[in-house]
Formats: sequence, C-alpha cells, structure tokens
Amino acid sequence: YFNLFFSSTCLVSFPSTPLTSFSHSSSAYTTKLPTLWSPTLRQCRNLQTAVSPVVTSSYVPSSYITQKQIEIPTSSEKQAPPMQESLGAFQKLPMVMPSIDLYSSALRKSKRVQPTKGIANIAKRERNRGAKQLDALMKELALPLKGYMESFPRKRLLHPYERSLIELTLGDGKYEEVLGKVDVLRKKVLSVGKEHASLCAKALSKREAEDRLSEGVEKLELVFQQEGKAVDDLLSIAKVLRAMPVVDLEMPTLCLVGAPNVGKSSLVRILSTGKPEICNYPFTTRGILMGHIVLNYQRFQVTDTPGLLKRRDEDRNNLEKLTLAVLTHLPTAVLYVHDLSGECGTSPSDQFGIYKEIKERFKDYLWIDVVSKCDLLGGSPVMYAKEDRSKDEEEIIKYRETGPDESIHVSVKTEQGLNQLKSKVKEVLSNEMEKIKSGVSVDQSVGSC
Repeated sequence: YFNLFFSSTCLVSFPSTPLTSFSHSSSAYTTKLPTLWSPTLRQCRNLQTAVSPVVTSSYVPSSYITQKQIEIPTSSEKQAPPMQESLGAFQKLPMVMPSIDLYSSALRKSKRVQPTKGIANIAKRERNRGAKQLDALMKELALPLKGYMESFPRKRLLHPYERSLIELTLGDGKYEEVLGKVDVLRKKVLSVGKEHASLCAKALSKREAEDRLSEGVEKLELVFQQEGKAVDDLLSIAKVLRAMPVVDLEMPTLCLVGAPNVGKSSLVRILSTGKPEICNYPFTTRGILMGHIVLNYQRFQVTDTPGLLKRRDEDRNNLEKLTLAVLTHLPTAVLYVHDLSGECGTSPSDQFGIYKEIKERFKDYLWIDVVSKCDLLGGSPVMYAKEDRSKDEEEIIKYRETGPDESIHVSVKTEQGLNQLKSKVKEVLSNEMEKIKSGVSVDQSVGSC
C-alpha cells in the first residue's frame, strides 16, 4: 500500500523532463531533486498506516483484535444471571402444530428428497435415497420440537404475576412437565432417526435398503404415536396462556375485590369496556377479566377477580389465589365491594372478616369501599342464623348497617351513586398514576400466596 501510494504520487509530481537527464554529477539533479520530491516525501511521512496481523489467513486490523479480546470474558469471570422477562411473554408464544399434522408434514417433505445425482449403481442409489429421506424426516420432526423448547420461556424467568398465572391455571409443575416431555420426544426422534439412517446406508442390496427405509419410517411414526401427546398438551397450554389478559405495568389498574356474587362483575361492566359474565351464583368469574377506562384521554385498566371466602390462605382454591396474585404483583388500586343485602350467600360478618384481613394485608394500596345493591337495603340489618351473636361488637354492628366508613353506596339497577363512584375512581387512578411515575412499586413480598 505504501509503495503504491508513493509511486502514484511521484508520477504525478515529476516534471516533463526525462529521468535520464539527471545524472549523479549533474547540478540539476542536486538542485532540482530535493525541490521536486520534498512535498511527496512529506505526504508519505504524514501517511497513517495500520498494522494488520494475519489471523486465520485473513488480514484483520490489530485495533479490531484488541477490541474483540476485551469483549470476550475470561473463564474466571462470572457470567451475569439471566434477565427476568417483562410482562407479555404469553403473547410471544409460538404457534404449535398438532402432533398428527407435524408428523404428516414431515413425512410428506421427506418423501420428496431425491438421491444424489450421478450414482449409477442401483443398490448404492437406493441406499443413498433411503438414508437421506430418513435424515430429512428426523430433522423435520426434531427441528420444530427444538424451536418449541427455545421459544417457550423458562418459568423462573417470567414476571412473578405470569408465574402465578401458570401455577394457578395449569397446576403446579404442569408447565415444566410438558416441556420436559417434548424434549424427551425430540431426543428419541434424533436417536431413532440416526440409527435407522445408518442402517439404511449400510444395506447390501436395493431390497434391503428399501426395507430399512420402511422400518425407519414406521419406527419414527410409532415414537410419535406414543410420545406425541406432549405436543398436543403443549398446544393446549399455548392456547390457554395466549388467552390471558395483557397487563401493562406502566398503566394504573383498578382491581375489584370482594366475596363471591357481591356485584363486582356488574360494576366492571358499568365502569369499563370489560364484559364479564353476570350470573347469580358464586364464582361466576373463573379467571382474571380485564377492561379499560378512558378518563381525560388516558387509559386505565380494570380487573374483575374471583371472589374471596373467609378461610386461611392454605385452604383457598386457585380462583381465590388468582385474586391475591393480582393484588400482590401488579400496581393496583383496590375497589372493595360489599353486599349487605343478604343475596350474595356470604354473611355480613364473614364479609367483614375477609375485608379486615385484605385491608390489613394491602394497607398501603389506594382504596375505595363500595356497598352494592343498596336498593335492596332497608329496615334492620341482615342477620344469619349461623352468625355468632356473642361477637356482635360495635364495629360489626355498624358494618352491618352502613358498611365501612366513607363507603359509596351504589345500585346498578337504579343507578344510585354511580356518578359519585366514577368521580372517585378517576381520582384514585390519577393518584395511582402519580405513584407509578414516582417509582413506588408493588412490594412482591406482601400478601404472597
């Protein structure tokens, strides 16, 4: 590079006088040469060059090598722990083919594989064709399975809320069990495919090669018949998880909580875009239902949760634990619904016990108390025969009559109190937004279930 630059510069700088006119004894040489060459020599001195050592037969600048060496960690350095995924992992799950469709597609593609051209011997050509088709069938089955294993996230890397959804919706350990079975199927496909492709390649005749090919295809089909249910189970899991509502951690959430059948779903329909099922029996809500409120051109989330019963956490069913998971892991404000009319099936005393427990557990949350079905209230407070009247303290008596202090009495039927409730919801959600912006996060150790 230096010589090329030097030569091209000299050719341009030289005058029209031939070089032969300059002699060692000539005064022209001694006087003119320094004058003619000095600018060129200065340019060459100022020329910056890069040292390029030979690395695996390629010229790579030394600065690049130094940079790469800095980026590669030494063996003594500890690797950083895997990053926890943010919410939304369920919406990134891949589409899973049913096992029968996966096998049929792989078999169809493998049959189109032709032997290598130029093989004149019939036996060799058949051996080649059989081995290549078995290898193709093996890969067409194993590669999608490997893709599923890589695309489905590890549960320990999920957000705590989504981890709770997996455990409570699918059952503890079910997710990992199905993924493990899919990996076992992949390994069996590779093992059987390689074994029979090798046997086919060693066949001594055309007939033997054809038999080896048929045996290999039948063996792979048998493996998929016996173990392919894992793929179908993974397909079901993907459908369930993708149907989970998407939650935005940067968006304030209003979580409706209370005993079963107290009217939470009816209020969700009034307050948001969510359309939950409304029936007069306990545990109508069998999952987390999500809606949205738009206030002053700003969107907020509203969740309808399954009802809570008065019992210890270890005795709660998965529906109740879903409610606690929302409160524990998401930035929520609480709208607690009370039904003092006697229609919900849970006595006011039991509702009071549940309320006190949840209020104490999540005491740092923004809170709204609502007494629903107020059009049915009137006269003396509702009393249940099974209630222990010896515990009728002043606080419980007051709760039976009017509910918690500063509670809003509403009726979906007569629309009483709904405007007041909407104004309060707007105020609380705006305050919740300020909490999120200020960096106040949900303590995930509180109220764990």
